[in-house]
This record gives sequence, structure tokens and C-alpha cells, in this order.
Amino acid sequence: MRIGVLHPGKMGSTVAASFAAAGHEVAWASEDRSDATVARAAGLIDSGSLSALCDSSRLVVSVCPPHAAVAVARAVAATGFDGTYLDANAVAPATVAAVGTVVGDLVDGSIIGPPAREPGTTRMYLSGEGAPDLAEALNGGPLEVRAIEAPVGAASALKMAYAGWTKGSAALLLAIAGYAEAAGVRDALAAEWHESIPGLTDRVERTSRGVGPKAWRFAGEMREIAASLASEGLPDGFHLAAADLYEHLSGFKDAYPGPELDDVLRELLD
Repeated sequence: MRIGVLHPGKMGSTVAASFAAAGHEVAWASEDRSDATVARAAGLIDSGSLSALCDSSRLVVSVCPPHAAVAVARAVAATGFDGTYLDANAVAPATVAAVGTVVGDLVDGSIIGPPAREPGTTRMYLSGEGAPDLAEALNGGPLEVRAIEAPVGAASALKMAYAGWTKGSAALLLAIAGYAEAAGVRDALAAEWHESIPGLTDRVERTSRGVGPKAWRFAGEMREIAASLASEGLPDGFHLAAADLYEHLSGFKDAYPGPELDDVLRELLD
């Protein structure tokens, strides 16, 4: 199967490589892409333009920042693409439904885990008609693809629930660390954590380094989670606040290794 991947960033490039390892031809479109994306796409077939990519692919996979999911789907639809569209973004079920209004054959997808460089670390969940067959076809590389026997929206709902805790709690932890710093009790809090919640002090340090470079993308994801909760009558304020916190850290985009906690706290309290 010829698969087009939009756009091979840090996660998307490993998804593409995994599908290639499973025996598929995997292509991308280099038009208007950055030098960094070109480097990450090494080894993939370059179709040049989006139109050419869609014309030659049976499956198009969207792995992009959450805020761009619908716009990317519209761009693909404008090419006349009539194959299967896999939206693998961290978006709310309602956003996937909006994608479904502009593309024909839609499979809902979500990714849990880090970039899929090693087996056993990263899973892609699929839902909707055709998900089981597609999951079987895409397995074979480091990325494990699993089908959920449920309609479009279920795979995204799973991602919203999972990331609502992992990335939502990370934002809360950094906010509390920022408050302790501002109130002058950071050292006392660290000592109390060491005694009553062993490992939490180390966790906040790891959280700072881990989320800093990706915070610019997490902001949109938090808003998608907030919308998901609100759609079920649940409070959305937790994750709207998390979105604000991550936006404060957007200046650390792609800063590897990630920032130290002192740097993050200065940014939050500035």
C-alpha cells in the first residue's frame, strides 16, 4: 500500500518509518516544509506537492499539531483525494467529526507514547469502519497499531482521557512548583515532598525537562481535552488553565535538552 504521511515531525517521522518497516511504500510532500522536516523525512519517497502525494496514495495519515487538524483535512480534500484518511491527531471527538465532514473515508486514530523508535513503547489506536483491517495492515514496525471496536471518535476519546491525566497533571505540578517559588516555600515543599511523597521532587525536575520543548503543542491539546470534558457536562477549567500554562512555556519549543526547573519557573513567574 502507498501511504502518504502529513507531516513527518518528531512523531510523524517515526510513524512513517514504522509503516515502511511493515512493508509499505511511504511518501511525503516536501513543498513548503522546513529543512528540519526534510532531514527527518530522509528515506521516505518525496512526492513534492500535496496534490501529487494525495493522487498517488491509498491512505493519507495526518500527524500534525491539534489546532491544524481540520485545516490539514480540508487541504487534502481540496486535492480530490478519494482514499482513506487517517486522522491520528490529539484532538477531541468533535474535532474528528468536523474532519469527517470534509473527507470521505475516515478512520479515527490516536497515538499514545513517545516517538516510535523501539517496539513496546508506542501504540496507535484506530476506531471506525475498517479500523481492524487497517490495524492489521499497518502492524509490523516498532509502532503497535490496535483497533477499538467502536465508531469514529473512540480512538480520540481514549487519547483525550489519557493525556488529560498525564499532561494535565504535569501542568498542575509545574503550577504548584511555581506557586511555592513565588511564596518563598520551595525548599520547604521539596523537603516535605521528600518525606511524605518520595520521588515527587525528582518528578517535577523531569517534568520540566520533558514538557518544556513540547509545551507549544500541548496548549492546543489541552483545549481539545477541555472541549471533550465540556461536551460530557464535566468541568473544563482544569485543562483550560493547563493550556495557559503551556502557552507561557512556548518559548522553549524544540529546546533540547529540555529546560531546567529554574528556567521554567522564571518563565512562569515573569
